[in-house]
Amino acid sequence: MTTTREDGSLFSKVENGIGTIEFGHPASNSFPGILLERLEKAISNFSEDTKVKVIVLKSEGEKAFCAGASFEELMAVENTEQGKVFFSGFAKVLNAMRSCKKLIIGRIQGKTVGGGVGLIAACDYAMATEAASIKISELSIGIGPFVIAPAIERKIGVDGLAELSLAAHEWKTAYWAKDKGLYARVFENIKDLDKEVELFAEKLAFYNPQALLEMKKLLWKGTENWSTILIENAAISGELVLSDFTRNALSKFKK
Repeated sequence: MTTTREDGSLFSKVENGIGTIEFGHPASNSFPGILLERLEKAISNFSEDTKVKVIVLKSEGEKAFCAGASFEELMAVENTEQGKVFFSGFAKVLNAMRSCKKLIIGRIQGKTVGGGVGLIAACDYAMATEAASIKISELSIGIGPFVIAPAIERKIGVDGLAELSLAAHEWKTAYWAKDKGLYARVFENIKDLDKEVELFAEKLAFYNPQALLEMKKLLWKGTENWSTILIENAAISGELVLSDFTRNALSKFKK
């Protein structure tokens, strides 16, 4: 089952040291601004919760993992300040994931676009199914993946970022993503994926919490400037979305 709520849904629970965050939206698990705010808060809360040893991030349903930010909200942007606020939504979530004191495991069951790819890249360890293809389509409408680019570059390098973002109309397979380092493992189906995610999370939950925290710090070393650079990049996208090129591209999607 997937949510029918216009603002989407987000549920969190803690069991045996594993904090699970599950988000959903009827539009292929995309993110309106309010849902991004809830995700940021949930990650921050788990970061400080002593009962949580490791976090699993997942989405509802068996199809798309995440379709990125809300397309309707993107089309509604009317000025640079609104644009900056819109693109800052994912920036704040990525920074929450970066600064989170707990390791985050991504459970990726299906296709992912745009900002959703940034979410995957900001996970400390991601596992996926064969159906979990990815695409960054921002350049095709005249903007760019500036907010999520640092997270993606950190995981798959500059060459991988270029290949993924410049081929804006091309889906990359789950095995391409694994070869590049975005996914740690790929499974044939959701059943096998869920089994391995559960087993892996259980193992991490029994490790020394202090050792896990130090490992988290090591993995994210050198990203301290993200608290400012991602917001600055959001402002770039906020200006580009008002360009004639992007306005013309977006107008083609209006009914």
